[in-house]
Amino acid sequence: MASQRNNILLVTVWLGFCMEASAQTTTRASPQPTSQTIAHKTGFVLVPKGKFLLGKAGNRMNPLHTVRTDSFRIAIYETTNKEFAAFVAATSYITDAERMHNAMVFLPGLPEFRWIQDRTAYWRWPNGVTRGGIQNKMDHPVTCISYRDIQKYCAWARVRLPTLDEWEIACRAGSKTDYFFGSDYSHIGEYANIWHRHDHLKKDLSDGYMYTSPVGSFKPNQWGLYDIYGNVFEFCTGKTSKTESPTSAHARGGSWWCSMNTCQSFNSYSIGQVNVHASFSNQGFRVVK
Repeated sequence: MASQRNNILLVTVWLGFCMEASAQTTTRASPQPTSQTIAHKTGFVLVPKGKFLLGKAGNRMNPLHTVRTDSFRIAIYETTNKEFAAFVAATSYITDAERMHNAMVFLPGLPEFRWIQDRTAYWRWPNGVTRGGIQNKMDHPVTCISYRDIQKYCAWARVRLPTLDEWEIACRAGSKTDYFFGSDYSHIGEYANIWHRHDHLKKDLSDGYMYTSPVGSFKPNQWGLYDIYGNVFEFCTGKTSKTESPTSAHARGGSWWCSMNTCQSFNSYSIGQVNVHASFSNQGFRVVK
C-alpha cells in the first residue's frame, strides 16, 4: 500500500507540469518539422546580462516580474543519451529510477493524465524493457532521470541547470509574447515535438515522432536554441515561493506528451512541479555554464 500511495503522490505532483499553463487559444497545430540532420550536437549560446520582463499577468506560479541577470551560456540542445551515458560510464552512477523502480512511462490508449509505473524503466529503457531501448537513439534527449540524478551529472560535467528566470530569458529570446515566435499557436509544430491529437487514446505520429525526437529536429528560437518547447520538460533550479517544499523541483517548456487539450505547457511562461526523486519518460534537461 505504501508503494501505491507513493505512486499516486508522484503522479499527482507531476500533474503540476501539465495543469499550470493557461494558454488562450485552442487552435490545433499544423506540424511542420524541419527534419534536418545535425552532425555535431554540442555548443552554447551566450546570453548577455541585462534587465528582462518575465512571467504572465494573472499566472499563479509565474506572475509578471522584472529581473536583472548576469551573462550566462546555455546549451543549444537538451542533454542527450550519449552525454548521459558518458557520465554513467565514468562514474558507475545508479539513477533514482534504477534504485526505486518508480519510473513512470506512457503508451497510447491511456486516459488523459494517466501514466504507468514500470519497474524496468530507467534512462537506458525509458519506456520499459518491453518497449525498446536507446540503442538507436543516442542523439535523443535523456529521460527517466530525476532532478537528483541531474544534479549529480552537472557536478561531474562541471555545468549546472539554468534557474527558472534564466531558462525563460533564453526561451523568450527577446520576445514578450506567450510564444517566442509570436501569439499564433498554429505555428507550434514548426518548433516543437508535441502531441497533436485531441486525446492520448491512439498513437500520434503526425510530426514523425510519438515519443522523443533527436535534438535539433525542429526550428530553433531567435537565439539559436532548439527544443525549448516540446520534446522533454527541462528541469530548472529555484523555487516559486518561500514556503515551497524542499522535495519539489520545477521544469519548463512542455514535452512530446503535451497537447493543447491537456498539458499546454509548451510556452514561455508556464512552470511545472514534480518530486525531486520522480522519473518520467518526458523529463529531461539542458545545462548552463
